[in-house]
Amino acid sequence: MADVEQNAAVQDAAGNGSDAVNGTAGRFVSSAEGTALAYGSLLLMALLPIFFGALKSVGCSKSKNASDMPETITSRDAARFPIIASCTLFGLYLFFKIFSQEYINLLLSMYFFVLGILALSHTMSPFMFRVFPANLPNKQYQLLFTQGSGESKEEIVNYEFDTKDLICLGISSVVGVWYVLKKHWIANNLFGLAFALNGVELLHLNNVSTGCILLGGLFVYDVFWVFGTNVMVTVAKSFEAPIKLVFPQDLLEKGLDASNFAMLGLGDIVIPGIFIALLLRFDVSLKKNTRTYFYTSFLAYIFGLGLTIFVMHTFKHAQPALLYLVPACVGFPVLLALVKGELTEMFRYEESSPEEASSKEEITESDKDK
Repeated sequence: MADVEQNAAVQDAAGNGSDAVNGTAGRFVSSAEGTALAYGSLLLMALLPIFFGALKSVGCSKSKNASDMPETITSRDAARFPIIASCTLFGLYLFFKIFSQEYINLLLSMYFFVLGILALSHTMSPFMFRVFPANLPNKQYQLLFTQGSGESKEEIVNYEFDTKDLICLGISSVVGVWYVLKKHWIANNLFGLAFALNGVELLHLNNVSTGCILLGGLFVYDVFWVFGTNVMVTVAKSFEAPIKLVFPQDLLEKGLDASNFAMLGLGDIVIPGIFIALLLRFDVSLKKNTRTYFYTSFLAYIFGLGLTIFVMHTFKHAQPALLYLVPACVGFPVLLALVKGELTEMFRYEESSPEEASSKEEITESDKDK
């Protein structure tokens, strides 16, 4: 969704200014080593949430825990998404043009501060269960908020957690405070990776056709807003929130205080990622103990993002990554299915929403009782 860009104008670690952008005088010219390190790091950071998020999405689709239940995207949702995204993007563009950028980013920082803490805490939770000492007590807690009384009592919030969850929340809060106060690129990336991982894990496409509609619509969206206008690039540079992964091209020269960044929008990770995760679940449904479509689409993503970076570096212009990622991530698996004679089976594969799945289970159980 957001483009891949070089030498983005973002605030430095102290938050006291911004660096020169493409085409302006006095900009920092990164070394070949620094550029390769930045691009390679962005590629690696993009692959991690897709790979692990896709693996977690398989278990997520079978989960009975309400907090881990996926959100299913239907074809209607997919068709609407580019329109909603365009309205949101243009609205942000107008806000940045009319109102003070400082106050808008302050409001957005507080909003993403809360979301980032929750996302990072959810991401850390499985690791905490492995490293938490067995001899320490793990107490259970419940946050319950109800409405009404007696038989009409209705649960509004029913959240269960334990000591391990509280530790994850505490660590995530420290990262959140670091991000709000310093806007450091490492804190930004920790939140960004958590958002991307949770997005790939919890956002599910119901079938391949829906994925093609979504990716096709966002393909047009991305190309139009990057090449047709300056809206996407303007918002990406003005928007100080962890909705993009960044890596400094001057890291070798300035260390952790580096401030000249290459960036990759989270949409360019999550949108192809949920399609790749769908293909992994399709692989599982075939029950052939192979992950052919998953690995094909995963390698296609690497090819598409690598091509994006190559073109951007060659022409020195921000690139809409979905221009290259969509044909690769959709085209390669579809071509493979055509060769293997499984194209019809691929497009017939359907995932039910959690509500539909539970209702089907209830019907099946009632039939058995009869």
